Amino acid sequence: MKQWLFKNWAYRLLSLFFAILLFMYVGSTRTSTTNSQSGSNNSTSLTSNRSQTFSVPLSLTVNSNKYFVTGYPQKVKVHLAGPSALVTTTANTQNFKAYADLSKLGVGRHTVRIQQEGLNNDLRYRFEPATIKVDIQPRETVTYPLKVKYSQRNIASGYQAGDANADVKNVKITGASDQINRIKSVVAQLNVPQNAKSSISSQAIIEALDAKQNTVNVVITPATADVTLPITPGNSKELPIKLEPKGITDDNESFTLTSDTKRVRVFGTKSELDKLSSVKVEVDTSDVTKTKTKSVMLDSKLNSVKGFDPEKIVVKITRNN
Repeated sequence: MKQWLFKNWAYRLLSLFFAILLFMYVGSTRTSTTNSQSGSNNSTSLTSNRSQTFSVPLSLTVNSNKYFVTGYPQKVKVHLAGPSALVTTTANTQNFKAYADLSKLGVGRHTVRIQQEGLNNDLRYRFEPATIKVDIQPRETVTYPLKVKYSQRNIASGYQAGDANADVKNVKITGASDQINRIKSVVAQLNVPQNAKSSISSQAIIEALDAKQNTVNVVITPATADVTLPITPGNSKELPIKLEPKGITDDNESFTLTSDTKRVRVFGTKSELDKLSSVKVEVDTSDVTKTKTKSVMLDSKLNSVKGFDPEKIVVKITRNN
């Protein structure tokens, strides 16, 4: 009887032992499978790729003091491919340079490959276009007088335009020597509205033109000018100016007023012009202690006319006592 009970307990203990071993084996297998799947997912996340296309500025490696280059685009497209995070960061920061190396090229037309500097080695790239055509010419800088250009047809019937005046008299032009040789005139293009009946003061774009009035590809400094164009009724006549001091507070004060402009053209109706024999110009002397030069605007209300050409004159003021 004792022997039988001993055998039963031995079988029970042995079964329990094998059950524990089986449980530990199954748990270990599940953990290994989960870790394997997790590692696979992480690896996929880290190595996922993407591509993106965007535009970047194109720079040139060239001796800009000696040469002037034309024909190249300001920007080029770059097609990037590689790790997703790296492509996104590069596209957002654009922390690399696209350039064309012209340093070993001379005067003439050339086809040049676009290169890059600063891209991560894990990225693949392609530029569009892959090459560019450039024209390298000797650099030249000249000075040209500026003329104002506008459409006379836009002046209203019965009105006339005086001499247009720009705040810029000469401009500096830089460019390729063959382009500069094409220049026949440099003009400030003033926009005059249709049926204009009053004077215009506006900013005008400066252009260099060839013999056929085509724009020449050069750099102009300054690029714009402030232009004034007097537009007045058609009746006019030329009259001498009469300078008078204004702002004298002491009877003992006296001033000598002089101007290189002796006569101006006056615009108005026939009856207005018939009443005038000279143009009265009042010059403020209240802030003059010795000698001073002022630009004085001619007053149409003071003279009861429509306008003048020029509209202002330079006056030298000298205090006599």
